[in-house]
Amino acid sequence: MSDIFDIYCEHNPSPAKLEVLGVYDWPVWSKEVSEFPWTYKEQESCYIIRGRIVVTPDGGEPQEFKRGDFITFPQGMSCHWKVLEAVEKYYRFG
Repeated sequence: MSDIFDIYCEHNPSPAKLEVLGVYDWPVWSKEVSEFPWTYKEQESCYIIRGRIVVTPDGGEPQEFKRGDFITFPQGMSCHWKVLEAVEKYYRFG
């Protein structure tokens, strides 16, 4: 599989990095415990404020994310989301 569909995750990035990126000014998305398919039409960067999720790229292995993770999902990736604990995240597309 092409590297274009790799999910990048940085655990507990520094507050300085989050500040420089303007993360705290991004919109907040929240979702209750649930499961759903998703396709990323654009690259998404997000920072998990609370909760726990498992994202399984089509044809790939499940990856678990939780509070304090800064994640970049690649444009064009289709996947399955499983929200294990209600989640809130700052997010930005593009």
